[in-house]
Amino acid sequence: MNLTTDAWIPVIWNDGKPGSLSLREAFEHGANVRELAVRPHERIALMRLLICIGQAALDGPPDYDDWKVCRERIVPSAIDYLARWQRTFELFGRGQRFLQVAKLSASKPNAEGDEGSSTSKLDIALATGNNTTLFDNSGGSERAFASGELALMLITFQCFSPSGRIGVGLWNGKETLGAGSSEHAPCLSGGMLHALLRGDNLLATLHKNLITKQQVENFLGANSWGRPIWESMPQALDDAESVQNSTRTYVGRLVPLARAIWLSEDGRSLILANGLEYETDADGWREPSATIVTRQQNGQPTRVVLAASLEKAMWRELHSLTVRAVGEKPGGPAAMQNISDREAAFDLWTGGLVAKRAKPVDTVESVFHVPAAMLEETSQMAYERGVRLAETTEFRVRRAISVYHKELGDHLDRPEMKSRREQIQGKAAAQFWTEMELCVPYLLEAAATPASLGLKHLWQNTAWGKSVWRAARRAYEHACAHETPRQMRAYALGLNALFAVPAGQAEDENEEVAET
Repeated sequence: MNLTTDAWIPVIWNDGKPGSLSLREAFEHGANVRELAVRPHERIALMRLLICIGQAALDGPPDYDDWKVCRERIVPSAIDYLARWQRTFELFGRGQRFLQVAKLSASKPNAEGDEGSSTSKLDIALATGNNTTLFDNSGGSERAFASGELALMLITFQCFSPSGRIGVGLWNGKETLGAGSSEHAPCLSGGMLHALLRGDNLLATLHKNLITKQQVENFLGANSWGRPIWESMPQALDDAESVQNSTRTYVGRLVPLARAIWLSEDGRSLILANGLEYETDADGWREPSATIVTRQQNGQPTRVVLAASLEKAMWRELHSLTVRAVGEKPGGPAAMQNISDREAAFDLWTGGLVAKRAKPVDTVESVFHVPAAMLEETSQMAYERGVRLAETTEFRVRRAISVYHKELGDHLDRPEMKSRREQIQGKAAAQFWTEMELCVPYLLEAAATPASLGLKHLWQNTAWGKSVWRAARRAYEHACAHETPRQMRAYALGLNALFAVPAGQAEDENEEVAET
């Protein structure tokens, strides 16, 4: 199978029908493709591959002026480029293979057990080795995958394979790195939340996420452009020039070689070991689709990668995602600089893979229709204040529930009641945040015109502020029964705690509570 000519990329056409395309067809027919029909982490891996091909085919664009006019050149340049490098996109065969390491053999038994050599390991959602069987009941059985499935699994695994124990292999006669341990692949490092601009079709989306050589130099330093890994495939771990290109350049890292892999000809088994070592943001490297924020760690402001989360919805970080990063400063994805000041709004896709203790837990994704005003600092600050209002209100709901239960003799604040407290309060908090997510357009509307909030940021005058308190009251009412006289008394005390204003509270919040 050759990835440039054989169909393997799942898509949704503009008319809503599903389809499958080769890499060449993805460029040829990209204007007629609405979306990639894949899971969030697969979307990120595929977009990185398409972006890599687009950037290499154009050898740029060099600067923003050329970026604005380069869209018409993407398709012919990419088709010509794929024709020239077609031989490097073979999935099987004796020659160079796509994202696979030649002269690879097993040095020690795979640490994952009997299934360690199954190609099912390439799909981190499947139960293989010691992966959970929670969502996959076929673990332990022999599986066969179509070539197209293997291609998608391979590129996604190279981007998102989690850390942990891994087999040791011999790469061109030398043991692979890590002595049986591996770090997260580049796209999973730090639990990274990825963000991509979204266009009306696949080609438009690709164009929006290309960045210029000038941007790369500003973000990563001089001589950081590089070449795709298939143009300079490392032949061994001491192949210094190719390893440097693959791990320390923008284009070279877009399609990583985090794991040393060689597929058997029947596609049922593989040799798997540690691959190249990739620096992370902690080491000074910045992924173009990542968002860098400043957080307090041990009392010190520290740069960290904004992480995907199952507990905290992504809209609560939109003020960080929309910051136009410059150089080493914190901010959102590099492509955010491509948004014209004349645009009224833009679509932003966010997603990632959440892992815990080296085990994948779930994927997350969201799409936001963002007013261009959110690129301004005043709007970002207003949005952040609106999120903070909701977060402090959630705390009020939790406190009010504790007051209610204390009056009934159920002291949730005791240490031994931690599990029960979290169960009761967590259910109310989940209801609150679910309702608030439906109201995010109100928050965006208010943030787009921050002057309307006034100097004191009077949220009670906005649909967002009113929605916050309505959602808080409904969550409290649902959690606290008030039918008997005793329950009604407890309910009233809790309600007073919900809307009471503590001494020293900000004047604008006093007015908000009074208005409610």
